[in-house]
Amino acid sequence: MAKIREPEMPSINIMGPGTVIKGEISVNGDFRVDGTLIGNIHCKGKMVVGQTGRIEGEIIAQNADFSGDVKATVKVTELLTFKETAIFSGDITTGKLAIEPGAKFSGTCKMEIPGGGEVRPISDETA
Repeated sequence: MAKIREPEMPSINIMGPGTVIKGEISVNGDFRVDGTLIGNIHCKGKMVVGQTGRIEGEIIAQNADFSGDVKATVKVTELLTFKETAIFSGDITTGKLAIEPGAKFSGTCKMEIPGGGEVRPISDETA
C-alpha cells in the first residue's frame, strides 16, 4: 500500500508575553516573540519580535521585523525591518534593511545580494 505524503505547510508560532525560553529554536515557518528568548533561533520564514519581545543570541531568518529589544548577531536573507519602537545592538548581515524613524540601532551592518554577492559601492571607475 502506497503512503500518501501531504505537503508540508509552514507553521506560525507565537511565544507570548511573560514566557522565557533559554536554548536553541528551529522553525520551518514564521515565528513571533513577545516574551524573552535567550539563545539562537533559525527561522525559515518571517521572524517577528513584538514590542514586548526581547532576544539575546543569534537570529537567522528569511525576513524579520523587530519592534522590541534585540541584542544579537542577525542574518536575514531578504528584508530586515526595524520598527519605530525597536532597540537593536549587534551585527547584521542582510539583503535589504529598513529603519523607521525612532528606532535605535547600534552595531554593524553588511549588505549582501541574495546568492552570496556583496553590494559594492559605486565609484568613478565603475560609473
